[in-house]
Amino acid sequence: MTFKELGVIEPILKALDAEGYTHPTPIQEQSIPKLLEKRDLLGCAQTGTGKTAAFTIPILQHLYQSKTNQNRNRPIKALIITPTRELALQIGESIESYGKHTGLRSTVIFGGVKQGKQTAALSQGIDILVATPGRLLDLIGQGFISLSGIEYFVLDEADQMLDMGFIHDIKKLLVKLPSKRQSLFFSATMAPAIVDLSNKILGNPEKVTVKPEQATAEKVDQGVYFVSKGDKPNLLVHLIEQKSVNSVLVFSRTKHGANKIVKQLAMAEITAEAIHGNKSQTARVKALNNFKDGVTKVLVATDIAARGIDIDELELVVNYDLPNVPETYVHRIGRTGRAKASGEAISFCDGEERVFLKDIQKLIKQDVPVITDHPFPDDGKIEPTEKKKPQQGRNANRGPKKPFRGGNKSNSSGGSSRDGNQSRRRSER
Repeated sequence: MTFKELGVIEPILKALDAEGYTHPTPIQEQSIPKLLEKRDLLGCAQTGTGKTAAFTIPILQHLYQSKTNQNRNRPIKALIITPTRELALQIGESIESYGKHTGLRSTVIFGGVKQGKQTAALSQGIDILVATPGRLLDLIGQGFISLSGIEYFVLDEADQMLDMGFIHDIKKLLVKLPSKRQSLFFSATMAPAIVDLSNKILGNPEKVTVKPEQATAEKVDQGVYFVSKGDKPNLLVHLIEQKSVNSVLVFSRTKHGANKIVKQLAMAEITAEAIHGNKSQTARVKALNNFKDGVTKVLVATDIAARGIDIDELELVVNYDLPNVPETYVHRIGRTGRAKASGEAISFCDGEERVFLKDIQKLIKQDVPVITDHPFPDDGKIEPTEKKKPQQGRNANRGPKKPFRGGNKSNSSGGSSRDGNQSRRRSER
């Protein structure tokens, strides 16, 4: 099957050919024909399966074939909502690449930066808008954006949207959209809350499900190291030096933990940068570009910030902290097993994280091989913290300082709090 056989028009085929795309991925092959018929779509697929092209190509084709008003007063016809700045920028780049021969205009808006350049781009007239919810509502409130002309609406990474606390923003946006529109809904998981939200957005949708969990897990070389929390930094340094890799993506559960890992690697003279919601947009883009260009060897990221990271030939993914949500593990290791490429993903597991490992193995339906040949082995037992003498005052939970000790004690159990979700939401607005 080729893109031409799917019914894609010549201007877009020309752009796809320049990008080296000849054969569609499964989600593209299943979605594009349905979307060209202007059907609503409910898609279940994770980042890395090609879903961005699956929904942007049909939108570009519809707009190209029906374009009339090309002046500054043209109404916005397509709206794509996504949870993070990085993912919004990635989608924007894809639209520019696939639509470069169509004459259509697009722009990306997100919080964390001054709005001047974004409102200037909007004033020139655009066809496709990619946005994060907070900044979009802000500019609507200021009168810079009207959604009355929207004909195509996409909600991408819906599960992450809910996890970040954007549900109320999404509901506010839905009432501003025309009832007559084509709607697309994509999520990596289909929990009851996600299904309920999709029912509010879609009519009688076509359904496309691409199950990447098993495929991704099978093509990624996985391994787990049982190591105490205090030895995680030392093990990370040891593995980076031993493997002699040029690109390592390290996942931390918290923003504070990500910053701490960067400092610990710097002590070992390993260049690393962190990317998370507390970083400014300028700093995040710079860190990501440095990593892509090979200037920085190690990028340390939280799951929220990593949603928009799309890097070819990523050599190694390290789960410094095992996620407490099994699906998140699949998203993470998929960063190094994109398209048809293979990859390597290793995980550190301390005593308190053993339960997370069991849940992950249940999801991927396979055991992650345990690697015992390393300098910092651990028996996996949880430290007997209940036997420690209670401390009083502000530093009661900190314990004695130890050099080069990783982790964030307050989050060691992997639980996420309501305040944490609200904090992440504010950082992405």
